Amino acid sequence: MGGSSKNEGLNNLNWLFLQTILSIGLSYWSSIILEVDDAIYISLSESFTQKQVDSFIEVQKKWEWLGVIMFPLLLLIKTSIIAVLLSIGCFFFDKKISYKRLFNIVIKSEFIFLSVIVFKTVWFYFFKTDYTFEDLQYFYPFSVLSIIGYEDIRPWYVYPLQVLNLFELAYWVILAYLIDKEINDFSFKGVSIVASSYGVSLLIWVVGVMFFTLNIS
Repeated sequence: MGGSSKNEGLNNLNWLFLQTILSIGLSYWSSIILEVDDAIYISLSESFTQKQVDSFIEVQKKWEWLGVIMFPLLLLIKTSIIAVLLSIGCFFFDKKISYKRLFNIVIKSEFIFLSVIVFKTVWFYFFKTDYTFEDLQYFYPFSVLSIIGYEDIRPWYVYPLQVLNLFELAYWVILAYLIDKEINDFSFKGVSIVASSYGVSLLIWVVGVMFFTLNIS
């Protein structure tokens, strides 16, 4: 039992490591392909002097490594919290799944979000080739915001409209399927568990972000 639990923990770390490597690698590839640094430079040049822009870019480059280090930590925190939420959902529906198994389900489901980077890169490289940094910043593939545009949207509506996207829906479906598979019950119990735990928490998070954005706007 102890050996199995240890192997499961190592397996989760392997998935986390793979997710980190692919995310950082794809993000770097995307930034090179889309020339993000140039887009940032042009955007800042509209409001600041060249000296100020150069200084900002220099500081950004200097601390770029910090983002690389922080990413796996933030991913671990996010995955751990969602696993905890799902474990609470399982408890209320009287379904027993170990925390390590739930963590494994969550980290595997997270791979769907790697597609966002790919789709975004493809969109701006092949289709919308005349773009600004703001376009890159606000665009989220297959989201409500990408359909209606961000130009005339109040700031506090941007994030929730980004969250309403097909990748998030696919994430829910994958989580629910893997939970159903784990409990060997394909009567859509996984959907109820995901919606009542992760879904409710996501709604609270979105409302919190909206409230914070509204107060600083």
